[in-house]
Amino acid sequence: MRTAHLLFHKAKPFLAVIFLQAVLAGMDIITKAALNKGMSNYVFVVYRHVLATVVIAPFAVVLDRSKPLLLGMKYTTATFAAAMTNVLPAITFVMAYLLRLERIRLMSIRSQAKIIGTLATVAGAMIMTLVEGPNIGLPWTKQVSGHAHQQSQKNHQHSIKGAIMITTGCFSWACFMIFQVAKQHTCQ
Repeated sequence: MRTAHLLFHKAKPFLAVIFLQAVLAGMDIITKAALNKGMSNYVFVVYRHVLATVVIAPFAVVLDRSKPLLLGMKYTTATFAAAMTNVLPAITFVMAYLLRLERIRLMSIRSQAKIIGTLATVAGAMIMTLVEGPNIGLPWTKQVSGHAHQQSQKNHQHSIKGAIMITTGCFSWACFMIFQVAKQHTCQ
């Protein structure tokens, strides 16, 4: 009995890969059948994401209940997270340009609009992050006391860690979008 348990424990990664490949093959078959029947690509993507959320969400809730979620958001400010998320199109544009997926013609109005939009996005994010306005005491927020202020200074190192996490997440999301475009170019 113990030998069978050890064998199953060692085989789990292989069984997981086989299961994943079977699910992916099934997804390809369902995708092909749905698209051949005339389903819109966009509608199919929405259905696929909804189904993935319904299937995966219970595992996230049960298995990750005790783990802190969204550490980047926990360690940094909501302002920084919002600013970085708003910079995502600019990051994607610059990466696409560097990878030669996007062309810039300085005399083209479209290129000028892209450049101005990118600069405005980055400037707006910098203003949001660097300019500190007055604290607004909302009913659901804690008022900053002397002890809380000391605690916030103590957690300054965590804010740097959080900023790195949020920035890495934005760059990863931009890479994902770039890979989608690159994949589309290779399929055509």
